[in-house]
Amino acid sequence: MKELSIVIPVYNSHECVFELSRQIADALKGIDYEQIMVNDCSRDTSWDEILKVSKENKNIIGINLRKNGGQDSAILTGLNYACGKYIVIMDDDLQHSPYDIPKLYKEIKKGFDVVYADFTTLKQKAWKNIGSWFNGKISEIALGKPKEVYLSPFKILDGKVVKEMCKFNNLFPYIDGLIFQVTKNITQIPIEHHKREMGASNYNLIKSIKVFMRMLFGFSTMPLTIATFTGTLAAFMGLGLAIFYAIRWFMGKEGLTGWTTIVILILVLGGGILLSLGIIGKYLGQVYLTVNNVPKFIIKETTHKDTNE
Repeated sequence: MKELSIVIPVYNSHECVFELSRQIADALKGIDYEQIMVNDCSRDTSWDEILKVSKENKNIIGINLRKNGGQDSAILTGLNYACGKYIVIMDDDLQHSPYDIPKLYKEIKKGFDVVYADFTTLKQKAWKNIGSWFNGKISEIALGKPKEVYLSPFKILDGKVVKEMCKFNNLFPYIDGLIFQVTKNITQIPIEHHKREMGASNYNLIKSIKVFMRMLFGFSTMPLTIATFTGTLAAFMGLGLAIFYAIRWFMGKEGLTGWTTIVILILVLGGGILLSLGIIGKYLGQVYLTVNNVPKFIIKETTHKDTNE
């Protein structure tokens, strides 16, 4: 068993692979570690770079996925292959400095199950900061996340926690959601968020929304609760409105007119019904794909013969 496993999802970051690997090797001198780089069907030469660095450093394991499943699926692939006592998850763009790994390692040895990097200042676009804040607030309701914990993609986990996470048969994994399903023994430490020096970010608004939807529908029934509450509220409002107009009609104050109102009510209620059906369909679709044993990830090749198949 290795002391540390470093799991890194890689997507279109060929210019970062060598420098990231060099810094990890330098930062973890004296520590028995393995570096697992999962290539998520990159469109550039990322896999070629992973092959190069894995030949130069025996601690590096490359996994090439056959199809793109998203960052969380790539991370889950690496977690399934990791054999470290503690496992670090970090991005491939050097905004998470390898030289901060020893800080996380030192903290988790105090007895915590998970230690998040708390970025005091995020060096990224404003819309990403807003999205992170919104996702954090929803996570407090949907996942039971403590208010003070920032859901950073840079973190270290106890290997026993990771083993439990890998048992979940969830076709649409959300790593932080899996963490909160397993443990509440979580803390965070301040870590600097570095500016990206090479390449461009692969995350756009659509991908961020997809990750948010994974969290919302994969680890919470909150959308169903909202749909139920909205439907109940609309039903009571409709009943109240019907009683109100009936009383006015019997008192002779108003005739049975108002086609515009009827059309508006039909559109609003019809839209609400379709939305509710869509939410239910989303859950049913995920259940259908899961019970049919659709694979969570498909591996094309690895760099080490002794890596699990």
